[in-house]
Amino acid sequence: MRPTLRQLEYIVTVHQLGNFGLAAEVLNVSQPSLSTQIATVESELGVRLFHRNRSGVKTTAKGLEFVERARRILSEVTNLRGAMTSSAPFGGRLRLGVLPSIGPYLLPQAMQVLHRDQPDLRVIVREENTLSLDEGIRYGRFDAIISTPEDHPNTRQMPLFTEPLWIAVSRDHPLAGRKSATAEDLSGQRLLTLDTGHRLARIVYGLAAASGGIVSDDYEGTSLDSILLMAATGAGVAVIPDLFARIQAVHRREVFTMPLKMADATRVISLMFDPDQTPTEDPTALAGILRDVAGKLDLRRAD
Repeated sequence: MRPTLRQLEYIVTVHQLGNFGLAAEVLNVSQPSLSTQIATVESELGVRLFHRNRSGVKTTAKGLEFVERARRILSEVTNLRGAMTSSAPFGGRLRLGVLPSIGPYLLPQAMQVLHRDQPDLRVIVREENTLSLDEGIRYGRFDAIISTPEDHPNTRQMPLFTEPLWIAVSRDHPLAGRKSATAEDLSGQRLLTLDTGHRLARIVYGLAAASGGIVSDDYEGTSLDSILLMAATGAGVAVIPDLFARIQAVHRREVFTMPLKMADATRVISLMFDPDQTPTEDPTALAGILRDVAGKLDLRRAD
């Protein structure tokens, strides 16, 4: 029966490395054998998966579709194998993707509880931006992700909590010293945010439109720390999430932080799974742990 799982692995690896020789080396097979197997799949399916030239290999449009589907199949086989050979939840391994603005502040406590309750479960955590998390859950790199649900519409979602937003300003800024800020306070202010690969940036653009603020196009931060440092220089007003603000930013001497009290100055965080993949364990327990930890951090549960 064609294609075989081994052939799927060959094709995915060539796509990832962009080179037949490197793929053959990684897979521990000869390059002629690898090329023959891929050519056989192309012949039997009647499609061209790769364009070959002196500079390397380029995956065709049909090849990209093949690779996406092949990754799902290989991921399911891995999950099946793990489920059949392990008594631990999620087949003994949970590949979890999470936003960088959430992971360091929520996961340490959650992982402590999870490891206590499920000592045989290995959790592999990667912090990535919204776009990368979406790609990862669709292509099977992650078993689950913790992110903003609006950015992953084709996932099975379990809402966790609603996170308010804060602002950070330099110590000599006119807003410094206040207990909170409102929409009126943002009018005419230059707002600093992450690059558009993050949901936070889109939220900030909405807040700017509602308040009369201006999103800075001079600087797009790659991390919350970077926009905090820009705010400290007086370049503008940094908009930051609650967990980062309360656990880290409030201790920074170069900025002054305060809650932002205005409509839509929040973001919802959810635990999400690929709807085409059936988890090897009921994820309700994992969601419950994350919600409990969020509750202890004074975050309101999302509906």
